[in-house]
Amino acid sequence: MKGRTDRVARWAALGLLVAALSVVAAGCGGGDDDGGSTALEGLGSSTEEIAELAREEGEVNLVIWPGYAVLTDEFTAATGCKVATKDGASSDDMISLMQTGAYDGGSFSGNATVRLMATGDVAPVDTDLISNFADISEGIKGKDYNSLDGEPYGVPHGRGPNYLMFRTDELPEDTDSWAVIWEDDQLAANKGKISIYDDSIFIADAALYLKATQPDLGIEDPYQLTQEQFDAAVDLLKKQAPNVGEYWPGDVVKQIGSFTNGDSTVGTTWPYQYLQLQKANVPVAAIKPKEGTTGWSDTWMVSSSAANPNCMYLWMNHMASPEAQAAVAEGFGEAPVNLKACDLTTNPNHCDDFHADDESWWEDVYYWTTPDETCKDDDDETTCVTQADWKAAWTEIRG
Repeated sequence: MKGRTDRVARWAALGLLVAALSVVAAGCGGGDDDGGSTALEGLGSSTEEIAELAREEGEVNLVIWPGYAVLTDEFTAATGCKVATKDGASSDDMISLMQTGAYDGGSFSGNATVRLMATGDVAPVDTDLISNFADISEGIKGKDYNSLDGEPYGVPHGRGPNYLMFRTDELPEDTDSWAVIWEDDQLAANKGKISIYDDSIFIADAALYLKATQPDLGIEDPYQLTQEQFDAAVDLLKKQAPNVGEYWPGDVVKQIGSFTNGDSTVGTTWPYQYLQLQKANVPVAAIKPKEGTTGWSDTWMVSSSAANPNCMYLWMNHMASPEAQAAVAEGFGEAPVNLKACDLTTNPNHCDDFHADDESWWEDVYYWTTPDETCKDDDDETTCVTQADWKAAWTEIRG
């Protein structure tokens, strides 16, 4: 791995990113079978034209997960586009923000991207106009949460698991199962000190545990549930609810504080919180349990009504660059999807620690997506519970 000196030197060269875009043929804007079609009003037809038009636009307005916009000053210096961001508290919140029409695009998880594609709030992208797209891991492209009908609808950002986190001074260090937040005896032992993510997507975590422990239910995909499977997951969550000490929102500060002061001892978390608690020497461990876990693979998408589409295209290319990927991967705690970033991380072991190039590790990580009535099987008559039903059930669970 290269050292920190090389990393800083390459960050200083970020201004060359726009120039690097022009390596692509100037007339490539029409796209091809892999690149997607572009009908985005005002978008340049070549990388050179995009760079010119971006300087006229002069800004890009983004909805983001907290901490996802990095090296913004360097980006502005290179492109002339000033960056304004709005943090989203949840996927539902981010969808609502996008639908105001005030934003050029943003970073979204699969439980938002599918809905944004279906409603037409985001546009397909022409990957020929995004030079860093070629370096993104093939295993993360063309998924149902970042493409539609074979067209790419965004640029993959990064991925991570939803960990089981626990205080090692309260629970055994060899804890390896989600049972600690689901089974009766362990619910009683941890009553009032369980920390749970406050979103209807958490129903999938219950379904994943049932997949492992009640195989007769026949759950294959924790996001595609028949009514019987869904009811079983909801019942499990209702049993858990009286024992939960906190439901933490997208604002991670609340959960960090509760684990620091001991109000919470076990629960589901993102790598970010775990890293912050480690730095503060709080005695915690975070694991992918033996049953597997849910997770997220986020995507940068451009609004179909973007006022600044050229700046947005440059921004998506910027965030796919090795420099930006390294910065955000370490800052938030996730695996970069451009593996060239692995040579630039301050921690030379970051990519190994986060399994960036180990596809086998991700085989039992189920990325957030949007529940849909069309079950993904060969039986066209089977229907699954929809997103609206998930939200209604979560409201009932939360009380």
